Amino acid sequence: MSNTYLKIDDSWLDFQQVKDLLYKDWQLSLTANAEKKILRCREYLNKKLSNSDELFYGINTGFGFFQDVKISKSQLEELQSNLLKSHACGVGEEVPKDVVKLMMMLKIKSLSYGYSGVGIEIVKRLTDMYNNDVLPVIYTQGSLGASGDLAPLSHLSLPLIGLGEVYYKGIKYEAQEMLKKFDWKPIELQSKEGLALINGTQFMGAYGLYSLVNAERLIAWADIIAAISFEAFDGVDDCFNEKIHKIRSHKGQVDTAARLRELLNGSEIASQKKSQVQDPYSFRCIPQVHGATKDSFDHVLNVFLKEANSVTDNPNIFPDDDLILNGGNFHGQPLALTLDFLSIAMAELGSISERRTYQLLSGQKGLPLFLVKNPGLHSGLMIPQYTAAGIVSENKQLCTPASVDSMSSSNNQEDHVSMGANAATKCLRVVQNVERVLAIELLTAVQALEYRRPLRSSPAIEKIVSAFREKVSFNNADRVLRDDMMKAVEFLSELGFLGLED
Repeated sequence: MSNTYLKIDDSWLDFQQVKDLLYKDWQLSLTANAEKKILRCREYLNKKLSNSDELFYGINTGFGFFQDVKISKSQLEELQSNLLKSHACGVGEEVPKDVVKLMMMLKIKSLSYGYSGVGIEIVKRLTDMYNNDVLPVIYTQGSLGASGDLAPLSHLSLPLIGLGEVYYKGIKYEAQEMLKKFDWKPIELQSKEGLALINGTQFMGAYGLYSLVNAERLIAWADIIAAISFEAFDGVDDCFNEKIHKIRSHKGQVDTAARLRELLNGSEIASQKKSQVQDPYSFRCIPQVHGATKDSFDHVLNVFLKEANSVTDNPNIFPDDDLILNGGNFHGQPLALTLDFLSIAMAELGSISERRTYQLLSGQKGLPLFLVKNPGLHSGLMIPQYTAAGIVSENKQLCTPASVDSMSSSNNQEDHVSMGANAATKCLRVVQNVERVLAIELLTAVQALEYRRPLRSSPAIEKIVSAFREKVSFNNADRVLRDDMMKAVEFLSELGFLGLED
């Protein structure tokens, strides 16, 4: 376990810190300033409820359609625990461990601002669970992304009151067992606490940030793999000339062209005379297509960082202004729209990748058909392209926007929902699919590059090709290609070639 801590308070959480939590296994530390704000807000709420008979949604009333049902002061604790139990309706697959950790961090972060009314014990217990790797079992299905991620966050919160299940050191336990192990007593929820825990966008937010972390890595790899394919296809590098991109100055496009020029610098293959004037779009338009994905990534990242640094439960409590205000900060529309956008942008990265794979296998530019020495007897790399094509087709289906859908709930009290949770889970699936498509292109491109020998590519590309060859050898004869493909996927997890390891 790491001894490095991410300090949790109202200071800005940036993308590098999110990556450090995942890559470097940082722990969490609640600052004194955050504790002070949490305590002040809770103290204010306690006084407000003691000195007033006013109705406050979800604090001394029922929830959703039951908003007008007054709850007696003697039943406020029961109300909050009932909320967690009744809303823990998740089904489907279990949420991946890294996404659960991000959910916990984001929930702690949101509560740390001191506008939610929870007691300090809640936030400290969540922090202790995170730091001891006690991770709630949460399910992928059940959230409409409207009143926040009610079902997933209920499952996240159940262990606080001794219910539900958790993972500890990779083994699933009843939450009560872990409470006993760490000598943690079940928390008796006070007014507002259950609602503060399950109102919020932390399921969508965690999935989005996790997808962005992986998308950043794959976007960087896409440029490298495309450069190897370009070399193997013996492409005309005029399309990367700075002057072309200066007169259509989208940042992502300009940056991609510069990156391709950098990767190809010093290549014998690139410097030789070409027989063609220009190449197919999948090669010639790499800057335009990859660049558009990069620009989309930047927009989505900005939205998710803004959300990660926000308070997203309801109602919100403002002690300095003597106000308890009902609103809708839990509504996931900003995230739903951008998750759909990221899915589309990443799917296009996979789509153009599969086209380059197809071109490399098509017997052009002096390359053997399917990149095999004895065609007919051997099929070579014919079928990995089938796999890539099938995955690309699946991504097109997954890119049907979730955010344009809405279903009324809670007897029409919650009459417009974002469906951001569905957008979130399928976005991660798209990103994972793109990784496999890029791995197949890498496998194909490195195989094709061997047919350009004795000419050498650039030092940068040759270094990567050499490292890849340590894992996957040249394909002289048919073998079980799934093994090669999965080794290529594993290779894409290496960060040293990307400059992302810090």
